[in-house]
Amino acid sequence: MIRIGILGAAGYTGGELIRLLINYPMTEIVFANSESNAGNLVADVHEGLYGETDLRFTGDMPFDKVDVVFFCFGHGKSEAFLREHDVPENVRIIDLAQDFRLAPEEMLATQHPTPGAHDFVYGLPELNKSLVAEAKHVANPGCFATCIQLGLLPAARMKLIDSDVSVNAITGSTGAGQKPGATTHFSWRNNNMSIYKAFTHQHVPEIRQSLKQLQGRLDAAIDFIPYRGDFARGIFATEVVKTDKPLEEIVEGYKDFYRDAAFTHYVDKAIDLKQVVNTNKCLVHCDKYGDKLLITSCIDNLLKGAVGQAVQNMNIMFGLEETTGLKLKAGAF
Repeated sequence: MIRIGILGAAGYTGGELIRLLINYPMTEIVFANSESNAGNLVADVHEGLYGETDLRFTGDMPFDKVDVVFFCFGHGKSEAFLREHDVPENVRIIDLAQDFRLAPEEMLATQHPTPGAHDFVYGLPELNKSLVAEAKHVANPGCFATCIQLGLLPAARMKLIDSDVSVNAITGSTGAGQKPGATTHFSWRNNNMSIYKAFTHQHVPEIRQSLKQLQGRLDAAIDFIPYRGDFARGIFATEVVKTDKPLEEIVEGYKDFYRDAAFTHYVDKAIDLKQVVNTNKCLVHCDKYGDKLLITSCIDNLLKGAVGQAVQNMNIMFGLEETTGLKLKAGAF
């Protein structure tokens, strides 16, 4: 039995994590912390959980009673929290914020707001599974970063990324978090699309870090343009890489890279978003147009892009089968 604590449990990621863990075969949620909701039923906030749990939010954080704690904070809060609180050394941490995704040397190179030493392992299982298995602390990748990296990592291993990569990706409204805002309001989002943080999105440094890890160097730019989509969940991305390598060799390289991956699959025909929504899967497909390799990849931003991957990392950290608690059904129709 794995005893679990959740911090920031009232948001979208906290609710999705609870949804997974109350159906997990060998876990106990010891506490779901939310200062603003302390004492309230979890199901009164995460209303899809009516009839499934009597768990209540708490303002307490009994770290001595858990084996692992999930940080479901907003970005920038995890590093501050660890400065102000003592989490016992034997308690594993899985952080879903961006505070520790970059290695210390990468933090310094990118003038990260919190440079300095840390021991967090970057938790992309398709890249760092063996490191995650030995880690005490794991930094869960960002949602856009997960989708885009899984599209590009095999190309990096084949040393194909020698020129600037064009990336476009569209995300659902849940990617903006649960707190209402001008660009999440239904009347604005419905039947609408928009660009935000073009070329400056915060996930680009972690994408570059992983590509350099496989390719050995990365002189090319990652020209990423994110879009807000008129749907609740999911990310669909396209990545364009210039290469003269034949498509057949590229496809074989992709299939080989993901041959043993638990959730990432190369597909021989065009993919669509509904194939992955409500699952922990990533699907990847490649096409070739002259010297342009077009890669498509898609995930559910709340699952493979957040808490599904966090549970996958927990499974690896505790020596369990990666797919435990994550055999979910896609809402494909």
